Amino acid sequence: MPMLELRQVSTYYDNIQVLHDIDLKVEKGEIITLIGANGAGKSTILMSISGIVPPRRGSIFFKGRPIHSMLPDKIVTLGLSQVPEGRHIFPDLTVNENLDMGCFLRRDRDGIKADFDYIYSLFPILSERRHQPGGNLSGGEQQMLAISRALMARPLLLLLDEPSMGLAPLVTLQIFDIIRRINKEHNTTIFLVEQNANLALKVANRGYVLENGRIIMDDYSERLLDNQDIQKAYLGI
Repeated sequence: MPMLELRQVSTYYDNIQVLHDIDLKVEKGEIITLIGANGAGKSTILMSISGIVPPRRGSIFFKGRPIHSMLPDKIVTLGLSQVPEGRHIFPDLTVNENLDMGCFLRRDRDGIKADFDYIYSLFPILSERRHQPGGNLSGGEQQMLAISRALMARPLLLLLDEPSMGLAPLVTLQIFDIIRRINKEHNTTIFLVEQNANLALKVANRGYVLENGRIIMDDYSERLLDNQDIQKAYLGI
């Protein structure tokens, strides 16, 4: 049974159809990436999964359970967390307080303390800034904080929406190294939406290609990297 499955999902904004009959699977322990041009509908897929923009037609299953009619807060309790495009941290709250917001549904104090320690081992710079407001952090530090806040919910599936957006190349590489660590050290399944197709395919096990709201291709990442059409359209080769 896939951890996540979309079957014939179609999503609209008012009367404008954005997604057309999307079929997609994510297996436990994988890193899956979804690549495509701006406006292709990548973020809409994540928002449909997390319940923010529910599909008008089709079904979404998480660990075999239908979630397409659930409210976002109920979906989070099942073990699914999203890091939205643009980070959306709480700028007036400290780093510690932002992380507290990520675990507000949890009651295991010892586990929460252990996860704080783990987050600060992943991102030492956040440990140094733990008492500073999130709004005072750099863009890269805010992205680290947004990922960390989602991890504090102990998700089984982590949805990442454009984590490299607006970041310097060296910071982007650091973020992608952390994505690998999260996947390997905690066996966290990751669904990565990313415009940097080259980096995304190098970190992922498999990839889907979205064009005008339709999945036009899916394959193992190494095959997509070698595909001439993908190289021309998304890799600048």
